[in-house]
Amino acid sequence: MILHLYFARRFGMSFLLITAVLFTLIALTGLLEETRQDYADSVSFGDIVTLTLLDVPQKINLILPLNMVLATVILFLNMARTSEMVVTRASGRSALKTLMSPVVVAFLIGLMVVGMFNPIVAATSKRYEQVSEGYRNGGASTLSISEEGLWLRQGTDQGQTVIRAWRSNNDGSVLYDVTFISYEPNGGPIRRIEAESAALGPDGWHLRNAKSWPLRVGTNAEGNAETHDSLALPSTLTLDRIRDSFGKAGAISIYELPAFINQLEFSGFSPRRHKVWLQVELARPLFLIAMVLVASAFTMRHTRSGGTGIAVLSAVLLGFGLYFIRSFAQILGENGQIPVLLAAWAPPIAAILLALGLILQREDG
Repeated sequence: MILHLYFARRFGMSFLLITAVLFTLIALTGLLEETRQDYADSVSFGDIVTLTLLDVPQKINLILPLNMVLATVILFLNMARTSEMVVTRASGRSALKTLMSPVVVAFLIGLMVVGMFNPIVAATSKRYEQVSEGYRNGGASTLSISEEGLWLRQGTDQGQTVIRAWRSNNDGSVLYDVTFISYEPNGGPIRRIEAESAALGPDGWHLRNAKSWPLRVGTNAEGNAETHDSLALPSTLTLDRIRDSFGKAGAISIYELPAFINQLEFSGFSPRRHKVWLQVELARPLFLIAMVLVASAFTMRHTRSGGTGIAVLSAVLLGFGLYFIRSFAQILGENGQIPVLLAAWAPPIAAILLALGLILQREDG
């Protein structure tokens, strides 16, 4: 038991060290990147630092499997250099039993990432997108989905327009039972439009069977209302911006994701991307375990055997390869080419079995 705790502590310290180093590198490179943005000259240095810190958790979450690989490499290289690994094996402890402590720590870290770090990443990444979009375009376009339908907001120098629709088609290009309310800059509403449908094209919204009411003070709204078989409205929105507003599943906490998926289905949008992301996040502890096993398969050896550099390089490259396969499977799942559960759970399970095969093949006792 004492030896297990010792290995667990050593692995935890290696993970924290690697995370701190990568956090510093990501923050510095992110700061340099933010200073090169178009809005850098119009905001203060403190705002740039704030944006950088808001973006760091998302990037740390992205490279977490690499953290696991590097932490495992550092652990076993240090133990091999001090002959601790030789003593451990000489005492009769097998490789699989030695790996129990790092695997348990990796699993606990995975649970903490899913249960605690995921909401932080969702909040900071969403805030980063809002603030950076505000700096870049002045008026950010946002989308929200609730039981009352979906809500859009588009901003221009002439004012803001709030759009509400009960439902849409799968890609968000056509809204049904839609209402437009236009506002003056820093003022109240000036016009309301209701339409049977609104299709978004390159030159703006194309409304069908629409009715428009003026809402300026002192105007008889119903008396001056106009009906249109078709009506064109300019828009700063694009299909890509609408999809990005709700398409980034990482900007939604894992606790809110199931309800959001239901709201997407109710509004007519396809929730497949969010379903895949939810399952990928739930499978994250298994994938982190796989990274530990992969790295240990190449580095859990004595340094006198030679080829340490090749072993470390092989571990890192195989880790990157498995990460690429998981990302590829996730894309296939989002496109509907493979089932959601298969896209999320097959890569980590296959990676674990592959790593165990390598360890058992190299195990000499």
